[in-house]
Amino acid sequence: MQIDAAQLDTFAAVIDEGSFDAAARRLRVTPSAVSQRIKALESHLGQVLIQRIKPARSTEAGEALLRLARQVSLLESEAIAAVKGKAEGLRLPIAVNADSLNGWFLPALLAVPAELVTAFDLRQEDQDHSAELLRNGTVLAAVTADPRPVQGCRVQALGKMRYLSIASPEFAERWFTGRPLPEALAVAPMMVFNPKDMLQHRLIRKVTRRRLDPPVHSIPAPGPFVRAIRLGLGWGMIEEEVVEEDLAAGRLVEVAQGKYVDVPLYWQHWKLDSAVLTALTTAVLQAAHTGLRTS
Repeated sequence: MQIDAAQLDTFAAVIDEGSFDAAARRLRVTPSAVSQRIKALESHLGQVLIQRIKPARSTEAGEALLRLARQVSLLESEAIAAVKGKAEGLRLPIAVNADSLNGWFLPALLAVPAELVTAFDLRQEDQDHSAELLRNGTVLAAVTADPRPVQGCRVQALGKMRYLSIASPEFAERWFTGRPLPEALAVAPMMVFNPKDMLQHRLIRKVTRRRLDPPVHSIPAPGPFVRAIRLGLGWGMIEEEVVEEDLAAGRLVEVAQGKYVDVPLYWQHWKLDSAVLTALTTAVLQAAHTGLRTS
């Protein structure tokens, strides 16, 4: 059983763009043509491949096909680049956690030869959940906290990000002075990046050996998250390198002195004989060696 290349490309475009109409614009065909290709592909395989929701998503059956589409697209683009001497239209989807994007990761992209890739398609995802984007075929590579290789992937250790419990001096004075730390952590307002962010809860359990439920502010952007802590909205976990100068100058303080959370990070990518993935992996490992704790 063979799969039509145009139908496979169309399937991936619908998932990437989130709708049949958007996929049609990307492929420069009519929405009717997109619909016909998808229906033909589903009929050929005997499976519903796309959830008709907003945005469109692959079904469980479609995930295997999406992985195939990514790999075929990458290898096809590399073959064309080898003939023409430059990449044309290759967008490389990668999942990276927000703090890595805000810190050590981006310089790695500059080290990948421009003739190998046209554009990077970065998907921001929590390090504890990014491996799922590899499993379902959304990305070809990911920074993840999971050391277990996704089926069909290679995994390499990158290093650790160290997070400290940080607050403004005024906030610490109000909420933490004159009371035991476990008691203060139970009531002091806490910052989280999003519902997936469990770093603060891990620090609380490390200090108190208990599961506490303090008030929580959610701010899903690295810059505003740090600024909110500086302003005294709450305490939260921030990467050590981001706050070193402020701690030394007294502009910020540690809530739990001497306590921290280390997050080991790993690089996972599909097992493909790919010049792009090889170059990207080399660059990512080098950037991690410079920007993470690797001892």
